[in-house]
Amino acid sequence: MRELIQSALADADPDGATRWRAISLLQKRGDQETFDEAKRLCSSDTANERILGVDILGQLGRPGLPFAGRSVPVLRAIAADERDPMVLYSVLIAFGHLKDPRALPSVIELSAHEDPRVRYGAAYALPNVLGCPPDRDGLDALSRLAKDSDADVAEWAALGLALTCGEGLTD
Repeated sequence: MRELIQSALADADPDGATRWRAISLLQKRGDQETFDEAKRLCSSDTANERILGVDILGQLGRPGLPFAGRSVPVLRAIAADERDPMVLYSVLIAFGHLKDPRALPSVIELSAHEDPRVRYGAAYALPNVLGCPPDRDGLDALSRLAKDSDADVAEWAALGLALTCGEGLTD
C-alpha cells in the first residue's frame, strides 16, 4: 500500500495515469488499512496529500463497496473546514462518485463558492446526490449554477439539469 501511495504522490498531475492507476489498485485492495491511510492523508499539512486521500475515499466509498457508508461523513467534515479550492474540487468529485444524498447539504453550500473550480465540482456532484425525486434546494442550486458566469460551470450544470434522475451522467 505504501508504494502505491508514494507512486500516486509522485505523479504531479492530479489526473495523471500513474496516480489513477495507483488509486485504482488501492480501491481493489478495499481494506481497512487503505481506508485508514486515506483518512490520514486527508488530514495532512499538504494539499497534494489531502487531495490524494479524498480521491481514494471517493473510490473506496462507491456504492456497493465496503466503505460506501463511511466515506461520506469523512468527506463532509473536510468540506466544512477545507480552504484549498483544489481539495474542495476533489471532495465534490468524490461526492459525485459516491452518489450518496447525505452529501447534498455540503454540495449545496459549496455551489456558491467564489472559485469556479469548486462550483464546477458542485455542478458535477449535484445531479448525483439530488435523490429521486430530486431535492428542491439541490435543484435550485443546480439551476443557479446553470446561469454561472463561468461557461464550463454553466454548461455542466445545464447538462446535469437535463439528465436529473436519468442515467449516463455519473461517470
